[in-house]
Amino acid sequence: MGFLLSKSMDANFKKQQEFMLHNGRLQMERQILMQNQMRERQMAMQIAWSREFLKYFGTFFTLASVGLTVGAMRRKKPSLMAPILPLSIILAYQMDSAYGTLIYRMRGEAESIMESEHDRLDLPHGTPSFESIEKARRARSSLSSLLEK
Repeated sequence: MGFLLSKSMDANFKKQQEFMLHNGRLQMERQILMQNQMRERQMAMQIAWSREFLKYFGTFFTLASVGLTVGAMRRKKPSLMAPILPLSIILAYQMDSAYGTLIYRMRGEAESIMESEHDRLDLPHGTPSFESIEKARRARSSLSSLLEK
């Protein structure tokens, strides 16, 4: 009788392990999907910010260019048009960021760095581990308990 009970317990244990493995996998997939959706939303907000900033900067650039050009012509000083060059570079960057291919070039460069210069991505003291996080947590909790006294 003990053998039959042990056999059924082993079967239940295996089912429980499989269930836990499956549940862990589902939880991991959901977490990955959630993090990806958050990343996509943050990127969309960043692109939207660039587009909104471009509207304001484009208006400023247009007004400044017209004003500087008119001032240079009236005073006959072409040097008054000098600020247009750096402002046009900033405008070009913003246009590329908002509507151009900047994001694709940045992604390509990031992929290149991850493949060929992976050592630049290492964190100081390496990747955090459970032990290092737990050690920091214990140190903080012991400090808070000392401060409470």
